[in-house]
Amino acid sequence: MGEAQRLTPDEQLRLAREQFEETEDLTLAVEEEFALLDPATLGLVNRFEELQTAAAGTELEGSLVGELIASEAEVRTGRCTTFAEAAQKMGERRAQLLALADSLGIALAGTGTHPWSPWQEQRIIDTPHYRTNDEVLRYVVWRNNSFGLHVHTAVRGADRAVRVATALRNYLPELLAFSASSPFVENVYTYLHSARTEIFTRMFPRCGIPDAFDGWNAYERYVRFLYETGSITEHTQIWWSVRPHLAFPTVEIRICDGQPQLGEAHALAALLYAVTARIARALDEGEELPSCQNHLLEENFWRAIRHGMAGELIDLAAFPSVRVRPARAALEELIEWTLPVAEELGAAGYLTVPAVTPAERQIARYEAGESFEAIYADEVLEPARV
Repeated sequence: MGEAQRLTPDEQLRLAREQFEETEDLTLAVEEEFALLDPATLGLVNRFEELQTAAAGTELEGSLVGELIASEAEVRTGRCTTFAEAAQKMGERRAQLLALADSLGIALAGTGTHPWSPWQEQRIIDTPHYRTNDEVLRYVVWRNNSFGLHVHTAVRGADRAVRVATALRNYLPELLAFSASSPFVENVYTYLHSARTEIFTRMFPRCGIPDAFDGWNAYERYVRFLYETGSITEHTQIWWSVRPHLAFPTVEIRICDGQPQLGEAHALAALLYAVTARIARALDEGEELPSCQNHLLEENFWRAIRHGMAGELIDLAAFPSVRVRPARAALEELIEWTLPVAEELGAAGYLTVPAVTPAERQIARYEAGESFEAIYADEVLEPARV
């Protein structure tokens, strides 16, 4: 990514289009972000640089990266040709990170937010990329103490990639509800299932649900406009919840909260991959896909933030007819739709609608009278459930 970001915008866009035209279809990569914790207090600790130094010469070197704050670490699977390979790599990366962190006296957790550590005490890591974001965004970036899971899926063809990303807009609320893991932040029970989404998606510019684009040329015009007006200085400042990535020939889904347990992460990553692949297949075969206006999608987006899988979602594909159903039923419908392609790609075995999401699990314990500390302690990564 670094070399690509040093290119001029013209060079970046030309190279990105070429890479989309040449890429192998439906390979994937998964990125997971984790909180770095004091094992005694479980508060956030600013120790990423130590972790990075210790990773030199290990299996984790090259797969461990910084992500904004020094109390956060991201691990990446790298490019995988099958979902089974990606799932295996996710487990390996978690185990490698956990072993390395443990050797330094650092604990790890994967919920979308930390329940109590103040954002004022978290330090922005000292890299050119994050220094730029700090200078541009100031308070907005300082508040972004959040942890997510992203899936990149390679989509062959520049026009096709933009059309896949546009179609994915329609399913972002369902994907967020499935992933919700962040009801607590700043020592407050927020009554939200995804407080992370409010912190990140609602504060950052060019974030959340993107506009619809009918192909590469329209998307490129928009990116050029941002560069030419000085709105962005690098393409990663387009922080949408789904985006064609200009350094990798992938469609990246960025909407989801981090997942505490590996099984939960596998199920979520499988769903993101399967929905992307199913949409690509639908476009290839001329199948009609929903195309909802943003103000309608925002209604479901809020429902997913507020109630997660415990609430209801509007069936926007039926609009203007009125149909509201439980979020779990919506996810069951979505999984059923993706299943034939998921089976072809080896992801079907990981697809399941959970009995409870991480957010529901945490909320139930809080409402039963348990403390943030006790609840969070059980979400911390351990070797048996990395």
